[in-house]
This record gives sequence, C-alpha cells and structure tokens, in this order.
Amino acid sequence: MSPEAWSPEGIDRLIHEPARLVVVTILNAVESADFLYLQRETGLTKGNLSAHLAKLEEAGYVTIEKTYRGKIPLTILRLTDKGREAFRGYRTQWQAFIRKTR
Repeated sequence: MSPEAWSPEGIDRLIHEPARLVVVTILNAVESADFLYLQRETGLTKGNLSAHLAKLEEAGYVTIEKTYRGKIPLTILRLTDKGREAFRGYRTQWQAFIRKTR
C-alpha cells in the first residue's frame, strides 16, 4: 500500500493528539465538566491537562470559565459549537480513513 493510503487526510491534528482526543471525547458527551473531573477521568497531571486545554481554547474548541463554589475555586469546561463540529468532522474523517485502509 502506498504511503498516501496511510495518511489520514484532513484529520484535525489538534484533536488527534491522544490526550486532547480524550478531553474532547469526554466534553462532547456532557454539557460541561469541571477541571478536577477531567483530570481524574483522563489521568493527566494538572499541568499537562492545563496545557492541552489552553491549546483547545486557543483554537476555539473549548471555553474555560473560572468561578467559585462557595469559597472554593471551580473551573468549568465546555466544548464550543466549533469544538463539537470539529469533533464530528474528526470522527467522520477518521472513519473514512479506516474504511479506506481495510
């Protein structure tokens, strides 16, 4: 098979990175999630999760809201419409790649 056949054309490389893919997949399944929940579910360190969230926020895929629950800081994360659309596109492109390489 040629190298081009193994190249998933159009795959969103920002989402494709494994840690960000897990984050986006989780956020796609919920309306919102807090930082500690995401950290627990992904197994990422605080710093690593923060870095990935910053990249997703910069792309407009995630919104980050810093608030308080009582006196305790709370960070709420949401996938934006753009992020949901990008994730849908990612899944469609990946499925097409898989079909093409069967």
